[in-house]
Amino acid sequence: MHITRKKFNYPHYRQGLLARIGRTVTATALISAALVSINAESANHANNTDWVGTWGASPKSAEEFLFPPAPTPLVFSDQTIRMVARISKGGTQVRVRLSNTFGTEPLVIGSAHVALHNGGGVIVDGTDRALTFGGSPSVTIPIGAPALSDPVDFDIPDLAELAISIYLPEPTIGRTVHQLGVQTAYVSSVGDYTDAISFVPEATSLMRFFLSGVDVLADKNTKAVVTLGDSITDGYNSTVDANNRWPDQLAERLSDAPRNRKLAVVNEGISGNRVLNNVVGPNGLSRFDRDIVAQTGVTFVTVLLGINDIGFSAFLPAQAVSADQIINGYRQLIDRAHAKCVKIIGATLTPFEGAGYYTEEGEAKRQIVNDFIRNSGEFDAVIDFDLAIRDPEHTKQMLLEYDSGDHLHPSDAGYDAMANSIDLKIFDQPLRDCVAAN
Repeated sequence: MHITRKKFNYPHYRQGLLARIGRTVTATALISAALVSINAESANHANNTDWVGTWGASPKSAEEFLFPPAPTPLVFSDQTIRMVARISKGGTQVRVRLSNTFGTEPLVIGSAHVALHNGGGVIVDGTDRALTFGGSPSVTIPIGAPALSDPVDFDIPDLAELAISIYLPEPTIGRTVHQLGVQTAYVSSVGDYTDAISFVPEATSLMRFFLSGVDVLADKNTKAVVTLGDSITDGYNSTVDANNRWPDQLAERLSDAPRNRKLAVVNEGISGNRVLNNVVGPNGLSRFDRDIVAQTGVTFVTVLLGINDIGFSAFLPAQAVSADQIINGYRQLIDRAHAKCVKIIGATLTPFEGAGYYTEEGEAKRQIVNDFIRNSGEFDAVIDFDLAIRDPEHTKQMLLEYDSGDHLHPSDAGYDAMANSIDLKIFDQPLRDCVAAN
């Protein structure tokens, strides 16, 4: 019998073998990663803990501005930026979110650390924690993407100030920022100072760079209140480094109230923001999914947005909007919140007579919008900020003691009055009888 032997094709065999090995290794890695994730989640549930957002700063482009010329972004190279974030709810672990949302090239983070803040650019000795990303101390964040650090053990009390330090080893244009930080950031001279207790800053800034969020591992019943808004939520004209924005003061009230201690507050205001059009920052409708419903543990959202839609209509005729258009924008937000089982709370627009963009036509729109917020029943609850800070003798204006001086933005006392006007019972129950859409 003649047996014909098939010629052995080594290159083909090797290619097939490597492909099978690659698939096996990839599958093994994926299974291992999944098991690690499942084990971590199982441990969290066993310990009655879960992740929740505790602080936020909505990213925007440093090159976007109301009037030309656009500002020139800062450039960093072989430098450390140390930024301060006063969290709302504490926990036993922490993870930090960085963002390259508006970058035009990959963002290289050489190292990142988190510690308790001790005033100025100084950290509390012994509290420094190195952050990793997939186990690596460095990370390259793709264009338009965020990066979430690995969890690190860190017992943090409620209302603690964290110092988050990032090292930028390569020339880096600071395009992704939160422009209205109302908090001092410290920029080093050349070098990696992320683990230094202190350093002499080469410069300071009131912007935040590439930092967009902080999560903590807390009691599993802890939920997040996310505040969607403009400069009034962002804390414009409040005292720098004092944490006097109204969401900060709401966090303090919740921390002091035993029945509400399991609520975090995440501020997602952007100064200049609008419901319908871009001026400074992506409009509210476009950023709702990114900044609100994507927040870890979000259960409630407050909406204080629309006064810029009204005010800018006076001198941007191409972007003029009616009260009905603003209301229809709210309806979109309501529907999208409900689709994710998020309870959405409408806040009335505050008085602005005397502000640079005030008109009687704009005031008429504000009254129509506020009537919808108060009386339509379409929001799940209402916060009446207008009533809280207006002058009872002249309701188109803010009460003098609450006015920061520009007749649009509250003072520290005004922001305090806003926070104190909120009935905390609106946070007692999440949205009921809801099944979130996938």
